[in-house]
Amino acid sequence: MKAVLYDRHGDVDELYVGDVPTPEPASGEAVIRIRACALNGFDPMMLGGTTGLRVPLPMTPCGDAAGEVTGFGPGTDAAGWEVGDRVMIDPVIEGRGMLGEKAPGAAAEYLAVPLENLVRIPEGVSFEQAAALPVAYGTALRMIEERARVQPGETVLVLGATGGVGSCCVQLCKRIGARVIATGGSARKQECLRALGADHVLPSRSTEMVRQVREIAGRPRYGDPDAGGVDVVINYIGGATWAASLKVLRYQGRMVTCGATAGYDPPTDIRYIWSFEQTIIGSDGWSRAGLTRLLDMVAAGELEPAIHAVRPIGRIRAAMRELTARGVFGKSILTP
Repeated sequence: MKAVLYDRHGDVDELYVGDVPTPEPASGEAVIRIRACALNGFDPMMLGGTTGLRVPLPMTPCGDAAGEVTGFGPGTDAAGWEVGDRVMIDPVIEGRGMLGEKAPGAAAEYLAVPLENLVRIPEGVSFEQAAALPVAYGTALRMIEERARVQPGETVLVLGATGGVGSCCVQLCKRIGARVIATGGSARKQECLRALGADHVLPSRSTEMVRQVREIAGRPRYGDPDAGGVDVVINYIGGATWAASLKVLRYQGRMVTCGATAGYDPPTDIRYIWSFEQTIIGSDGWSRAGLTRLLDMVAAGELEPAIHAVRPIGRIRAAMRELTARGVFGKSILTP
């Protein structure tokens, strides 16, 4: 079968499409014909070898995927599943790790995975939509609903809102009934954020972010939770945005993080945390129930994954290059 591979770490020129054996499923596994897979921010980092993780080479990228069941391993009790079923794959395989990190990823024609990693795709949801969901949208759902617990009427600042996680955060917050301030890089991306429903859009690299947010949400006041400031900051950027985020949070506001794309050891100002009684919340990963809920939202027309482009896997170099250049709004999809 055809699969995207890289034999050593480096830039996008290390990626190529090669021939590998079609996977033979073990007992308890199904073989999935991949119909769509999606790139995530970790894919260029794994390719570049910048994460510190030991990656077994050759490696196939892409953790997110959707497709059709084509068969089962010997002796598998496939109760509830049939050949031809449309499925999304939960990317973390117990005992193997994350697809595209420790286990071969989904940028291939076929993939063998345990039955417990299959999530049924409801009618009305395309393979491309399903493939856009697990890592980014699953992470966003858990951040917004389970960790930050965003409520109707609250004001939420979403930093770097133009990727998969951020675009979903905007949509989920609006679905809840919150007011959203979002930041985006280019004018085109900012317009896309407005189209998603963001109430206010600011440039990502502005040195005036604190002033601009305070003009919208008001200035926080010590001891007064009803004064100005945003209720929640979604910050997976880190770097220079960390201390600035503390300065726009209202008294007893909360900031939730699931990453640090601009640096994990930023300058901070602890005075704001104690004096304004702020809460810093970590969020990591997603739940299986969350993936099912996302599919149901898409099927009901309550959520539309932001898909930047759909390309054949033979064009993965172009797709990865665009991702690393921050030219993608939402998710970049590949089809075998």
